[in-house]
Formats: sequence, C-alpha cells, structure tokens
Amino acid sequence: MLDSCNGRVGSLYIHVPFCAQKCAYCAFFSEASSGEVINRYVSALSSEMELMAEDIRPHTIFFGGGTPSLLNLRQWQSIFGAMERLNLLGAEEFTVECNPATVSLDKARLLREHGVNRISMGVQSLNESLLDRLGRVHTRDMVFKSFDILRRAGFNNLNIDLMFAIPGQTIALWRETLDEALALGSEHLSSYEVIYEEDTPLFTQLKAHRFDTDEDLACAMYEELVERTTAAGFQQYEVANFARDKRLSSQRSTLDLPSHACRHNVNYWRGGSFHGLGPSATGYVRGVRTKNWSNTPLYCEQLENGSRAIESSEELSPLKRAGETAAFGLRMNIGWPFEEFHETTGHELRNEWADEINRCVEQGWGKITSESFQLTRQGLRFADSAAELFLR
Repeated sequence: MLDSCNGRVGSLYIHVPFCAQKCAYCAFFSEASSGEVINRYVSALSSEMELMAEDIRPHTIFFGGGTPSLLNLRQWQSIFGAMERLNLLGAEEFTVECNPATVSLDKARLLREHGVNRISMGVQSLNESLLDRLGRVHTRDMVFKSFDILRRAGFNNLNIDLMFAIPGQTIALWRETLDEALALGSEHLSSYEVIYEEDTPLFTQLKAHRFDTDEDLACAMYEELVERTTAAGFQQYEVANFARDKRLSSQRSTLDLPSHACRHNVNYWRGGSFHGLGPSATGYVRGVRTKNWSNTPLYCEQLENGSRAIESSEELSPLKRAGETAAFGLRMNIGWPFEEFHETTGHELRNEWADEINRCVEQGWGKITSESFQLTRQGLRFADSAAELFLR
C-alpha cells in the first residue's frame, strides 16, 4: 500500500485556495486574493506542516487548488524551505497543479529543483470560445507555450486536464480538442464531464434554461475519449484517467497500473490514509476524517494561535469506511479483487454487497469472476451511480 511508512502517513495533499478568477463551473473552495493574504496563507501553511510533520513521511505529495502555480517564486521558496526543514521533500511522486497562464521557466525550474516531478495542467479545452464559456483565464496558445516551458524545465511526467459536455461543445469540437491534446505527447490525460454544482454560474445558467444538457451527446463524447486515448497509446486505469505505460512486462505491479498512473490518486481510490493541509482540505487517518475550515482568514488565525484549523472531525465506522472504499475503488478498471478488498477493509465484498453486485451485473454495469468484481465499460460511464449502491 502506498499510504504508510513505519506508521507514518505516506500521502499528503495541500490545498492552495487562490485563483486569478473563479471559473464558471468550479465548486471547489477558491478565491481571488492579494499578495498580502497569500503571504499570510504561506506562513500559516508552514505552521500547519510543522504541527503535522512527525506523522508524515510522504511517498506522494499533491498541491491542488485553486491554482498553486499562481504563487510567486518567493512564496514557493518559503514553502520549500519549510518542507526541507521538516523533512517533507523527496517524495517519489510530487505533483503540482498549474494553470497555463501562470507558468514561467523560472518557476518551473524552481519546482523541478525542489523535487516536483509531475505537473497537472488545467487545459479544459483548446477552443477559445469554450474557454471563455468556462471562465478560464488562459488562451489556447498559452497551453502550447506552457507545455514547452515545462519540458524545457525537465518535466517528463505531464498531465493534461480536459472537460467534455461543455455547453456549446459539439462532437466535432471535442474530436478536434482531443486530437490536439494527444498530439502534445503528455504522459497522462484526465478528462471529466462538466458537472453542474449549485452556487456556480453554469448551474444558474442551466436553471435559467440558457442551454440544455444532452446525455446522448455526453455518452458519445466519452466513447470518443476512450477510443482516441487508447489508439494514441494510453491505458485507461480509472473512469476519467489515462496514462502511458513505459515499463517492461516484467516490471508490472500487483495493481497492473501503467507506469505514469497518478499514485497519489490511486491511494485515494484504494482506501489509503492521507493528510490534508490548507483551507478546506480533507484528510483521512486511522479511521478519522477531518476537514479544515473553508475560510482562509479563519484558517490562518487558527494556525497563528498554534492550533490546527479543523472545522469538523468524524470517526467512521469500519462498515461505512468499507462502503466508501468499495465505491471509490470501483472507479478503477481493475475493480476490486475480493482478497485485496478483504485485506484493505476487513469486509467481504462478495458477501456483504452481494445484492448490489448482482444489481450491477443485471444492468450490464458490472462483471463478476471467482476472484474479483469490476465495472464494465458501460458501468464505468455511470460509475457515480454504481458507486452510490455500495455506500453504507
């Protein structure tokens, strides 16, 4: 398992809540803030790291947001200085999310010099009108320029994030974006259907009937995604994630993951522990789920007073946690080998969730063998609905 080392937690998520502007679809906690607020956040984050460092020995680190690449060189240097002092550098996989509008060669080199070895770039679309519709601050040209900068800085593990079923997006536009994105030659590609979250501009527009959703079109786009990524040499290992596999057959892991799969996310999907730092960040350690305040000034104030900025804490029952682990793990193509699920949760998937498994099989969403249960290609398309069946 990726999540522990000598009793310490091996997976660390850090939330950077700042953006140049809020995207029309985004329901994550993020805000546009001044340099003074960001400096205060950096100081508070360093304090939170200090409080937690003894329980962390990171195999994987993930800076998400927001827009982590919005931080300037001095702010990144401060964060890396704290991480070095606390022995938090040196992770096998160290990911930072970037917006193409906020990538410079100096910043990319600084990240690389401090052990960041994976960049996830939020492209979403390569069509200018659709980028405007989503409220993105970057242009298509910035994507190509930033990709080249990251390569020049020495990054050989790059992820491209795309979205489909965007209002106004046709199947022809989607194919065009896929072709251009795949031609970049990234090692990883993630692609998500637009979700209409409450309190977002796109949700308001949908409710005002300014556009309609088209489930058949969304399904067709997902099929194009799977077919074109496979043809381009990617291996799908999760509903929305595709990676290149550059290993020899003798190097294959027990999960049979492609070599450039995101190990940090795999830890989530396999029920591993992780610490979450920063405003709104969640963590799950030793059966307890925590969530930090989704309020940057309050987060900073709590840390300045010497305490964690935890808004809520919940101890999950073994059965509830097992249900969540089943649900998240089924998002992966491998599904759940029964023996692995029992080792991970202490519960028997094929017995305690027999009705749910049979229901998925009857609907064409799942397939069962003597050794495992996994979702079919159709089931993966409706993985969220399938997952809900397994929650306890």
